Amino acid sequence: MTGRDVFVGTLEFQHPPRIAMTLPDPYPNDACGAGVADDPQFDPPTFDVPVGRQWMDEWGVVWRSLTDFDKGEVHRGAIEDWSQLDDYRVPDLARPDRYEPARARFAEVTDKYRLGSLPGFVFNIARKLRKLDTYLCDLLAEPKHIARLHGMIRDKLGEMIDRWAEVGADGIMFCEDWGTQDRLMISPAMWRELFKPDFQILCDRAHQQGLHVLMHSCGYIYDIIGDLIEVGVNCLQVDQPALLRIERLGEHFGGKISFWCPVDIQKTLQTRDPAQIEAEAKLLIDRLGSYGGGFIATRYGGDQALGLDPSVQDIADQAFYTHGQFKTA
Repeated sequence: MTGRDVFVGTLEFQHPPRIAMTLPDPYPNDACGAGVADDPQFDPPTFDVPVGRQWMDEWGVVWRSLTDFDKGEVHRGAIEDWSQLDDYRVPDLARPDRYEPARARFAEVTDKYRLGSLPGFVFNIARKLRKLDTYLCDLLAEPKHIARLHGMIRDKLGEMIDRWAEVGADGIMFCEDWGTQDRLMISPAMWRELFKPDFQILCDRAHQQGLHVLMHSCGYIYDIIGDLIEVGVNCLQVDQPALLRIERLGEHFGGKISFWCPVDIQKTLQTRDPAQIEAEAKLLIDRLGSYGGGFIATRYGGDQALGLDPSVQDIADQAFYTHGQFKTA
C-alpha cells in the first residue's frame, strides 16, 4: 500500500493499516504539496525600509516584517478605498502555464497524496486586500461592497480548483485562520450568514472535480467545525488540538472529518517533557484516528518560531510512528 493509499484511506475512513503521516525522514511522508508558479510578468516595486523588509505581493498587498524568517504582516491593503474596486483586477492565478511545474511534480510522485495549494478561501484573501481591522468593520458597514469583493475572489478560486484537478491533484489545501485563543474572530451566526455559502460553493466545486478539501485554521474554531463538516471540508489541519480538547473532538466529530495535527505546539511541546508529548501523540491517535481513519500525524514546520530544539519534536515523531501502526487480524 502506497503513502497515497494510506492518506486517501484515512480521509475516507477505509481502515488503512496505519495512520497517515507527513513526517520527516526516517518516518513516512505520505503527501506532496505544490503551489502556483510565480507570475514572470509581475514586477513588484522595491521598498527601502530602515529595519526589516517590505514587499508587495501580486494581489497588490504590501507586507512588512522585522525578521528574515517570518511571513510578515499586512502593512497596506490593495484596496484602501472602495472607489478602487471598479479598477481592481484579481491576479490570474488560474493561468494554465503557472501549473506546469506542479503537473510535472505530481507526475513524479504518484505514490504520494498530491495537494494543490489555494491562497485561502474568500476570508483569507479579502481580509488582506482591505487590511483586517478595516475588513471586520466592512462586514457590518459595507455589505454590498463585501458581497462584490467576495464574488470576485470566489470566482477565481473556483477556476483554480478546476486547474488543480486538471494537473493531477488529489485534493486542495488552504489556510484560513478563523480563531483567537478563545473564540472566532466573528460570531458563529455571522460566519454562517456571510461565509458558509461561499464555503459550500467552493467545496462542492472541488468534490465535483473529485478533490478532497483540506483546511488549516489556527485558534479556537470549535463552534463551526460542525458547519465545516456540513459544507464538505474533509480534513482540518490544526496545530493546537489541545486548545480544542482532543477528547471532545473525538466524541463529537470522530469519523465525520479527519484531523491533521502535530502534538499541540503552544501547550504540550512547550513542556519539553517526553512523557507528556508521547501521551498526547497516543491520545490523538486513539481519540481521532480510531474510526477506520480520521487522523494524520504531522510535525510543525518551524522549530525556530516555537523556540524549540528539533529534538523535542523528534519525541513526537517517534511516538506517532510507534503508536500509529494498527494491529491487523
